Amino acid sequence: MNPLLVLAEHAAGWRGATLDADLDRHARRALIDWFACVLAGARKEPATPMARALAAERGTGQAVSYTDGARTGLRHAALINGTASHIVEFDDIWRWGVYHPGCPTIAAALAAAQTRGTDMAALLRAMTAGYEVSCRIAQAVQPSHYDYWHTTGTVGTFGAAAAVAVLLDCDAEQTAHAIATAATMAGGLQQAFRGDGMSKPLHPGHAAEAGALAAMAAREGMTGALDVLHGEAGFAAATSEDTGKWDKPLSLIGKPLAITEMTIKNHGCCGHIFAALDAVRELQRAHGFTAEDVAGVHVAGYAATKNVCDRPEARTEQECRFSTQFTVATMLLHGAVRLSAFDAVRLSDPAIRAVMPRITVSQDAECEAAFPAQRSAKVTIRLRDERELYQFQPTRKGDPDAPLTDQDLSEKFLELVGPETGDDEAKALLEALWKGSALPGLVALR
Repeated sequence: MNPLLVLAEHAAGWRGATLDADLDRHARRALIDWFACVLAGARKEPATPMARALAAERGTGQAVSYTDGARTGLRHAALINGTASHIVEFDDIWRWGVYHPGCPTIAAALAAAQTRGTDMAALLRAMTAGYEVSCRIAQAVQPSHYDYWHTTGTVGTFGAAAAVAVLLDCDAEQTAHAIATAATMAGGLQQAFRGDGMSKPLHPGHAAEAGALAAMAAREGMTGALDVLHGEAGFAAATSEDTGKWDKPLSLIGKPLAITEMTIKNHGCCGHIFAALDAVRELQRAHGFTAEDVAGVHVAGYAATKNVCDRPEARTEQECRFSTQFTVATMLLHGAVRLSAFDAVRLSDPAIRAVMPRITVSQDAECEAAFPAQRSAKVTIRLRDERELYQFQPTRKGDPDAPLTDQDLSEKFLELVGPETGDDEAKALLEALWKGSALPGLVALR
């Protein structure tokens, strides 16, 4: 069985499909969450320098670049918006693939839908196809893919390609060639976010643009190598332990659809820290201690919690978003890790800096064995009065088994978007995203 052909056939089937009420709701939740992220990040680096670098090449078109509110071409909008949507680290997660599908898939799909002048239903169908194709590919190459690769930059290319192919009315054969061409343009190294720098958000931006290009070219007759996913020198062989574990992902296509199983972030930092943050918050609520009462905190988690997020000396915004020490200290002191946690005052706050050395991180065999299906942590807090508190956190608030409600999501949207557009404008946009039949267009930022 050729996995690429199976996935292409599935994606092409969404061209004229009907979304039932439950699927429509889940797809709108993904779109609302993406808009919250893209508008919160639209005027931040690296979206702004990227937009300046490409200003002379912006061109004309009907797609919207939310960084500057300009109408532009499909590929330009996909690149800029895909980048902007990953900046504030609030974007959705498909936990079984260690993957943020929304950033590349929706950035490309929305740009294509605006370019083609379609309606909301067509956009939601394309998103559903892009999520399903890319999430199943991610599932096939994990967990070893994540040793070196940033899945959102690599696999995100397939999500963008499949979604745009649906909107361009590509048949199954054309969609297969779009996915095949996308494979050879996929990239994104994990080292980009193990240190400082701005290139991590570029990964989904590049994925959105490359996937869109692959679909546009396939629509015009460009072909790709149809064995590129599972071949001996193909995508899976090059980026994981073997040529992929395809049987299970292919058997699970649509059972249920990936877009109905999304994790919606409840903290504005790396998702590998979330279980620890939830545990700390619950222990503090239950026992009523303050940060000053804490003698030490130990977080035991799966490998990425240790390898990616054990950063006791974090200083910059990028480093602190991936620092268990910084974020746990922030939770102890302020009760939340939201956008304000990473403003200039907080980054240098002496109170946070005083707590960070008391926090340690290790890898736990049980947590690692359960990854990626379960994102867990074991947190031990030693208090100065010699009490020792412990909590095993088996999941994260926002995961499918502990989901954010629609009200929670709406509040998150208004929190992130209100400061950028004004409260009334944010509420109007949210209403349109929940209920509207027309595509979202230009959004005026302050």
